[in-house]
Amino acid sequence: MATTKPNPYLIDDENPEWTTEDFKNARPAGEILHEIFSKEVADEMLAPKPGRKLGSGLKDAQNIRFDRDILATFKATGKGWQTRMNDALRTYLKEHPLKTA
Repeated sequence: MATTKPNPYLIDDENPEWTTEDFKNARPAGEILHEIFSKEVADEMLAPKPGRKLGSGLKDAQNIRFDRDILATFKATGKGWQTRMNDALRTYLKEHPLKTA
């Protein structure tokens, strides 16, 4: 089986690939940052940063097709249109229970 040679431009002598021993000796950032930086700086580095709100974990990504006019109507309502579409489907299912096989 042929092996490819590593790209010499991607080899970083100052930051080599970790070995099994490196992984065994690794420590969480929360343990070592306070040893390297002041408490204030370390706490700032470890503080949660603002960003996208985490989802509930109860939703799945799916590929689904809708008529263009339906999508356009929901998209025209602005930010959060997917949530409103989900809510509309949920309301429909509450009002029109489906028989399962």
